[in-house]
Amino acid sequence: MNGQRFFLLCGLLVVMAGWAVAVPARAGGDDAAAIRQVMAQQAVAWNRGDVANYMRGYKDAPDTTFVGSKVRKGYRTILDGYRKHYATAQQMGRLTFFELDVRLLPGTDGEVRYAAVTGRFHLDRAAHGEVAQDDGVFSLLWEKTADGWKIILDHTS
Repeated sequence: MNGQRFFLLCGLLVVMAGWAVAVPARAGGDDAAAIRQVMAQQAVAWNRGDVANYMRGYKDAPDTTFVGSKVRKGYRTILDGYRKHYATAQQMGRLTFFELDVRLLPGTDGEVRYAAVTGRFHLDRAAHGEVAQDDGVFSLLWEKTADGWKIILDHTS
């Protein structure tokens, strides 16, 4: 009888542990979905030729960083770079994100405040500005802010 109780208790602990893990995972799924939603909104804005609304996915801060052919620091600097390199809607073309991998990064307290996202992009366009690249890869570091998920580091190549 003691052996049966032991196995019953172990089984109950395994079930409880699985349940306890499922709750944060569901919440994490909400965070991943929120990030994907921001990226979908960015693509819609880009495809309208609306750089200002595309940039709403970035944190408006002096330390927000974009790494491409060179390193740009600061929200305004990144915005100005996009406006310079993609001066017209024809140069912007149609943006598609794909192969997205959203990896949530919990802190020591278990709270998710950051996320790493990797993926690929494609620009379908006829006109090219200063940037001739139509396809590439990116890695993004996101921060969960009071205003929602925001990109704080963008490395696109």
